[in-house]
Amino acid sequence: MASGWRALRRRVLTPSKSEANLDVRGFHAKSPAARQLLETVGETFLTGYAYAVEARVPAEAEERLEQIPRQFRGFAYEGAGMGFAILDALPFGGTHLSRFLQGRASEHIYMVYVGVGWALARLPRFRWAKASAGAVDPVLRWLVLDGYGFHQAYFHTDRYVRQQYREPSFPWPAGGPASYANRVIDQGIGRATWFVSGTDPQRAADLIDAFDESRRADLYAGAGLAATYAGGVGEDELQAFVQRAGQYLPEVAQGSVFGAAARFQTGLVLPHTTLAAATLTGLTPAAASELADRARTGLLGASDLPLYELWRRRITTELRELRRAAP
Repeated sequence: MASGWRALRRRVLTPSKSEANLDVRGFHAKSPAARQLLETVGETFLTGYAYAVEARVPAEAEERLEQIPRQFRGFAYEGAGMGFAILDALPFGGTHLSRFLQGRASEHIYMVYVGVGWALARLPRFRWAKASAGAVDPVLRWLVLDGYGFHQAYFHTDRYVRQQYREPSFPWPAGGPASYANRVIDQGIGRATWFVSGTDPQRAADLIDAFDESRRADLYAGAGLAATYAGGVGEDELQAFVQRAGQYLPEVAQGSVFGAAARFQTGLVLPHTTLAAATLTGLTPAAASELADRARTGLLGASDLPLYELWRRRITTELRELRRAAP
């Protein structure tokens, strides 16, 4: 009976995989290969979500997630993060997300926190505190808003991307600062432009450049992360994106560091990760991961800035210094 209930819960709570179809979303299809990549990413996210909402315990979902092909496994963990956050938000929900992050998901914490942001986008606001209760890292918790921004741009593309809508106020996280929330949401919107554009760097840059100038740095950072983590481009296209980014190249590089670090720290580095990291940052994925770790050292109590923003600025500063020192 319990197994039947979990299967019913999966059917009721899991979105249809047709939602990942580029034609359904109205996204650009650059090529058959790019279409297959992006649709597989979306379908794998939903698979991870379904594993979470059907699991008896988080460890059961983890066992299934580890069978996902390496290229897409991080997206499955992201979907599972959303699923467990949704379960926690339900009446008598429990602590699924916290228990999930005690296992292998701790290696995928970037992606899991982003998945929590998807949950917030699907839940009424009075459920947000329960849904995000497991996202306790004082630096990485802001990634929840990256996930929220991605979700809104992915599912409400006209409003958030083409019409450049911005939330008038945002009540999460409770400790604020509220003024910073929209900046991280923009990073998620920028990441989504990589998908909306079908991994076409010129189209992604066109979408970003249509935004007010004050928002472009964060949008380009998100696109740089997506180009590195999701891929879908060759060296010539990456070089074209470097040219289009122009003054925002440091932010693109910072996002790329995050993408490379997320793959390196989980043992999921692929050739496209190495290529994007080298082109956008001048670093290997291992060196990018070391830089991200180094920049996090001593953050607590170091600034009045949100710790996440201080972390990003330290990475950007060191990348600038490395470029100046390069022969």
